[in-house]
Order: sequence, then C-alpha cells, then structure tokens
Amino acid sequence: MLYAMFMMVLLTFIVGLFTVSVRFSNVKKGNVKARFFTLMQGQEVPEIVTKTTRNFNNQFEIPVLFYVITSLYLMFDLGNDTTALIFAWLFVILRYCHAYIHITYNHVLHRMLIFFAAFFCVLAMWVNLLILKS
Repeated sequence: MLYAMFMMVLLTFIVGLFTVSVRFSNVKKGNVKARFFTLMQGQEVPEIVTKTTRNFNNQFEIPVLFYVITSLYLMFDLGNDTTALIFAWLFVILRYCHAYIHITYNHVLHRMLIFFAAFFCVLAMWVNLLILKS
C-alpha cells in the first residue's frame, strides 16, 4: 500500500516538474508573459500550459481521497488486504494513464472513462474498508 502511495506522490512530482518546465519554456519563447502566472489570467496561453496546469491541479483532487483511504488501511494494519491492494494499484495505473491522456492528445471521452474508473477504485477501497471494519 505504501508503494502505491509513493507512486502517486511520484506522479504529482513528475507532473509538477513538467508543468514548471512548460511554463519556463513558454515564457522564454515569448509565448506567455511571466506576469500571467500571478493570477493565471490576462492573455491567451498555449494549450500545453493550460493542460499541464490543470493536470497538476487534478493531482490534488480525487487523489486526496486515495491518500486518506490508503493511510487508513495502514493505520488499521490492513495494508496487505488483497482487495485493497488491487484497487490501490489499479487507481495508480489509471491516474498515470489519465495524466498521459490529459497532457498529450487529451481525448475527452478517453480521459473521462479513465477518470471514472479510478474514481470507482477509490470508492471500492472505501467500501472494502467499511466491510473489513464492521
């Protein structure tokens, strides 16, 4: 369980570093003025700037529920529960796929299907924990 959590943290750092790289690159090329990033408004920006920024923000939405539930599994010494581990790793894999789709070709239907599959993995982990603890 801890390794799945680490892989989510790693994804957040990868996307975050890529986002910063894209921002610096676009400021350097003159595509975006540095002051745009003060309030994230004031000019049109290249699509990649918007996609990476939004994807980085996504890493602090549904994954927060993942961090909470995985922490609870560890706290209750249930980190080796097979069902939880399967859903945890599936969630991580799906979130990597989601980030890849979002940042690259950004097909909305593909992204949505992956998002909801990951969403249901976290929900399944919560339900499983409730069953284990009742």
